[in-house]
Amino acid sequence: MKPSAKPKDRANPAARSISAPVGLADSDPEFLASLGRRVRAAREQRGMARKMLSRTASVSERYLAALEAGEGNASVILLRRVAGALGMRLTDLLDSSEPAPEQRLIRRFLDSLPPQRLEEALRRLTLEFGQDEAVRRKRITLIGLRGAGKTTLGGALASELRRPLIELDREIEREAGISLSEVFLLYGQAGYRRIERRCLERMINSQDDIVLTVGGGIVSEPETYNLLLLNCFTVWVKAAPEEHMSRVVAQGDTRPMAGHAEAMDDLRNILTAREPLYARADAVIDTSGRTVERSFEALRQLAAAS
Repeated sequence: MKPSAKPKDRANPAARSISAPVGLADSDPEFLASLGRRVRAAREQRGMARKMLSRTASVSERYLAALEAGEGNASVILLRRVAGALGMRLTDLLDSSEPAPEQRLIRRFLDSLPPQRLEEALRRLTLEFGQDEAVRRKRITLIGLRGAGKTTLGGALASELRRPLIELDREIEREAGISLSEVFLLYGQAGYRRIERRCLERMINSQDDIVLTVGGGIVSEPETYNLLLLNCFTVWVKAAPEEHMSRVVAQGDTRPMAGHAEAMDDLRNILTAREPLYARADAVIDTSGRTVERSFEALRQLAAAS
C-alpha cells in the first residue's frame, strides 16, 4: 500500500509562501509617485527636455512619462540608465527618506521668496555659514561661453598676480586621460559632468590662490554651479553673440560657418537661456567692442577689490 501523498502546501509552507502572488503594499504607490517627482525635478534642474533624457538614457519617452507620473513598473535596469543620464547615483534617485523638519522649514521659506530675493539669501547664507570669504575671493574664477575671452584674460591675470592658471577642462582631460571630445563620446554628457564636479572639488580642496577658468555649460548643473559660487569669486566674462562667433572662428574652429545662420540662432538661444544663471556671478565684465587691454584692466580692478 502506497503512503498517501501529502498536500504540497501543508508539506512545505515556505514553498507556498514563495509562490503566492505579490501585491502592492499600501506605501508603494506613494513611493512611485515620490520617485517620479524626483526624476522630473532632477531633469528640470538640468534643463533637459524629456526627449533629450530619453535619448541620453536609451529609454522610451513613454516609459519616462509613466515614471514621472508615478505609474507603471519602475525597472531597476532602466532606472539605472535614467540616473546615469542625470549624472546621479541610483541610490540618490531611490532615496525616499524624508528631510529633517529644519530642512523642510528652510525649503518652505526659500520657496516663499520672490526670485530676486533668492540671490540675496544665498549671499547671506554664504557669508554666515559658507567658505571663509577671504579664502573664497582668492579663487578668482572666470565663467562664460567659449569665445568670451576667458583664457586670454585669465592667463594675463594669473601672470599679473603670479598665481597658477587652472583650466578646468584641461583638468578633466588629465583625470580622464583622454580629450574632451573623447570624454563625451565614451561617457556622454552625464559622465563629463561627474568628472567635472570631481575635478572642481579637488581644486577647491587643494588650491587657494588661483585663477580658474571653467566651461560655459557648468552653470546648467545646479549642484556643481552652486559649489563654484560658494567657494570661488566668480566673474562672468560676457560678449555679444557675434563676437563669440567671430572669436571662435579666429581660434581656428570653422565648424560653425558650415551652418552660420543656424549656429548663430543656437548661440543666441543658449545665451538667452543661460543669462540668468551667468548673472549670479559676483561680477560681470562685458568684452563686447573692447580691446583685450581694456577688458583686462577691468578684470584687474575687480581682482584688486576682491
